[in-house]
Amino acid sequence: MEQGIKRTQRDYSLAFKLSVVVQVEKGELTYKEAQQRYGIQGRSTVLVWLRKHGLQDWADPSGRARSGSTMPKPDSKPPTPEQRIKELETQLREAQEKAALFEAVLDVMRKDYGITVKKPSGRSSRKGGSKS
Repeated sequence: MEQGIKRTQRDYSLAFKLSVVVQVEKGELTYKEAQQRYGIQGRSTVLVWLRKHGLQDWADPSGRARSGSTMPKPDSKPPTPEQRIKELETQLREAQEKAALFEAVLDVMRKDYGITVKKPSGRSSRKGGSKS
């Protein structure tokens, strides 16, 4: 990189983000330690990852808990088909991110600790699938 030119924003892979989130949630690092160890530039970047990808309920700086609910308010009208599609797409994206998180955790366990986790026999990884 040329001297005098500094990139102010970095792109991190989802696997990297999930790996950092797992380490912080397991208590191996604080979010500030993770930021320093991995050279993450933004002060709140790791906190944003924790809120978005973490399994714990990370409150935002104002002290409010995040709203993870996609349930409509009881007195509201039923969603339109377009709204329902958006809601389902959001749920699908979150499920895919969780699956990627678990895959990243398994990779870290295998690479860093030599631990392999096998799926229980007789169970299909697909919903609705059966072993007959």
